[in-house]
Amino acid sequence: MELMTKNITIPIDGSKNSLRSLDYLELMFGLKHDLKVLICYILPALPLIFDNDKAMNKTERQRLRAIEKKNIDVAERILTQAKTIMTEKGFPEDRIQTVYQKRRRSVTIDVCHYADRDRADTILLTRHGRTELKDFFMGEVSQNFVEYCQTLPVWILGGAIRSKKVLIGVDSSENALRAVAHAGFMLSGTDCQVTIFHTIRSIGRFIPLEVLNEVPEIEELWRNKAGQEITSYIEASKAILLEAGLAEDQISISVVDGSRSAANDIFDEANAGDYGTIVIGRRGISMIKEFFMGSVSSKVLRGADKFAVWIVQ
Repeated sequence: MELMTKNITIPIDGSKNSLRSLDYLELMFGLKHDLKVLICYILPALPLIFDNDKAMNKTERQRLRAIEKKNIDVAERILTQAKTIMTEKGFPEDRIQTVYQKRRRSVTIDVCHYADRDRADTILLTRHGRTELKDFFMGEVSQNFVEYCQTLPVWILGGAIRSKKVLIGVDSSENALRAVAHAGFMLSGTDCQVTIFHTIRSIGRFIPLEVLNEVPEIEELWRNKAGQEITSYIEASKAILLEAGLAEDQISISVVDGSRSAANDIFDEANAGDYGTIVIGRRGISMIKEFFMGSVSSKVLRGADKFAVWIVQ
């Protein structure tokens, strides 16, 4: 099977954390994989008060131009460093593009527009940026990417990832199958091990405990029905991965009796199995626009300090 080029957009800010994205590409795809990478840097925006040149004298305008030039010099240095890191790793220079621009609306919107124009398959960013604060990217950047980029998958990198194992969380939704299809395409041609994972939701998430105690047989009935429902989606997920080019021995399946928290079940499986990457859909079986961001995927993002999380829209 002829593999298609994977096109990845990577926003960086010059911090050591943001450059971990490049190590993640090397881990997951190797040096000979057919990747096209766009590394972008959004220049810091000066306060709007400086937009009115007519209100400035010549000296003030010169100082402003000097600041703008310094910002560009910094951007060129950061992008050159990133490209050098990739070429020293062995990535072909002609497959790496760098670009910078002034911030027009916001980092999120500007990067998403770049990715759209470049027909990227995904945006890869690190969880922490310059501030090194635990919740910086979650509060100010990464969640904004997930919420704004309605059509593009977003990969958010936690700590230094060492494992190439990938856990794909599925439920009985079309969004879950889109997540599987994205993972299949991006991982085709790699030697990554992939597990299709489903946690059978506890009926206790829907029915008060006192009711369950009075009708205990409903738990078994629920699990039988839930198991039957998910079977076709698991089979479809495996078929998608095989059609994408993954080998049979790269794919495994894990179905567990879940707790009251699907996100906790995902973390339990990921930790126990030494996974490095978690793949989930943005929306689950409710198909309500904000369901997943208000529930499973937002909880996974908040707790995934040591994983890469792929959120597929």
